[in-house]
Amino acid sequence: MQHFLFPALALLLNALIFGVSWWPFRVLQNQGLHPLWATALTFVLSVVVMTLLRPGAWPRLLQHPLMWLLLAASGLSNVGFNWAVTTGDVVRVVLLFYLMPAWALLLAWPLLGERPGPSALFRLALALTGVLVVLKTPESPWPVPEQLADWLALLGGFCFALTNVLLRRLQHTPSDARTLAMFLGGAFMATVAAAGGMQMGIVGAPPAPHAGWTVLAMALGLAMLLGNLALQYGAARLPASTTSIIMLTEVVFASISSVLLGTGVLTLTTALGGALILLAAVLAAL
Repeated sequence: MQHFLFPALALLLNALIFGVSWWPFRVLQNQGLHPLWATALTFVLSVVVMTLLRPGAWPRLLQHPLMWLLLAASGLSNVGFNWAVTTGDVVRVVLLFYLMPAWALLLAWPLLGERPGPSALFRLALALTGVLVVLKTPESPWPVPEQLADWLALLGGFCFALTNVLLRRLQHTPSDARTLAMFLGGAFMATVAAAGGMQMGIVGAPPAPHAGWTVLAMALGLAMLLGNLALQYGAARLPASTTSIIMLTEVVFASISSVLLGTGVLTLTTALGGALILLAAVLAAL
């Protein structure tokens, strides 16, 4: 029992950390630190810690050219999700982000040679139907993304799916190299996006360092580092189907915390669309 208990608890810890991470990101934003700069800082801290613990990961990373695509995909996933949850309705953002199994189905065909069968296409249709239900609002005649947060959530989910497919493609490479690539992606892509946003006038410069936000940013960085290490530990010791189902608890943690704190609204249509998306994800895992 303990052989499965501790990996499962590790995955639940990961889901909890990332499910409620929207709150510290919003607190930091209220203190003048844009979520893109906050993302960059938290992942720079992770890179530093990873370098100190596993300095040999750098040459192993450079040996595999496909690691650079993993770096970009993982980084854009974090950019999309962390920015979206600070600007839009958290419940809606998390549900759109978890269209990930549908994107993974489409990406696995060209990258892994896994041709989707009838049941897979049914799950894809189920998930897409759920997304259309979530996107449809009384003010909009068509179920299309209406705001920046919607687009960012969809982008983040797509890149998260690409990250997972690439991790399967790179499963025979050293795990510390893959982890370092993902940390570097978060640091690099967030920094590039933040700098580009500053040039466009949509992202403010980071405020002068002070205890109010630096301590919280460092704590968030350590928490996300712990969450990533917990994911590596749990996913390596449990079947992929079990991991997928446990990771869906992130939706629960994010939805409940956002509703309780008054930053998310769980309407009937959102709940219905979310149920279809999650059902498709559970069927894919099973």
